Amino acid sequence: MNILSSPTTKRYVTPITVQAIVIDLDGTLLHTAPELAEAANRMLREMDYAPVSQDLLASYIGNGISWLVKRALTGDMHATPDAALFEHALPIFEKHYTALLLQSKPFDGVIEGLDAMKAAGFRLGCVTNKLAHYTEPLLKGVGMAKYFEIILSGDTLPEKKPHPLPLLHAAKFFGVPVERLLLIGDSLNDTLAARAAGCPVFCVPYGYNHGEPVETLDLDAVIDNLPAALPLIKRI
Repeated sequence: MNILSSPTTKRYVTPITVQAIVIDLDGTLLHTAPELAEAANRMLREMDYAPVSQDLLASYIGNGISWLVKRALTGDMHATPDAALFEHALPIFEKHYTALLLQSKPFDGVIEGLDAMKAAGFRLGCVTNKLAHYTEPLLKGVGMAKYFEIILSGDTLPEKKPHPLPLLHAAKFFGVPVERLLLIGDSLNDTLAARAAGCPVFCVPYGYNHGEPVETLDLDAVIDNLPAALPLIKRI
């Protein structure tokens, strides 16, 4: 066994035995921050609000569109806008984001990593907090949907990350023990979900972890890119 246990969490020593891999979307597979930030600023301009910097908006990414819109309206990670204001703003954001959606590009190494994982025999899934009506067209539009046997969006199940349900559901779908399911992500939501589910988690350093370095998170490895995961895992 290559699993180290404690009363509250599990730790994994590389190379980790893995049968399936699930990967986050925003900040891990695709650089979506420019389009999300531009859509938010177009929304703000249309509503006669001052624009917000892309870096600040990128720090709000990871909890879904509703969270991003609320944060853009308030300029505060914790404040909540008036409900009527949010209801007015959300469809404006969605209009602009839909127009920009397919401009997002894969991060360096993503396609090479996915090809290598498939060639090595790992089964692949995508687990994101993005709504399905954005996730599926986006993955298809960038030619990435073909890699994934299962795609779980933020509204696919009753719970989303950091809840463990998407990871437990993916493990059940693949028919593998959850400790043989690897999550690759970029944020606190990913590590919290993985630890709650009991599966290993790697993070990339280039994503959207609310502006904080991923090295501070409870994880099993920081990898420069997707191909860098391969030397750290093995199949049964």
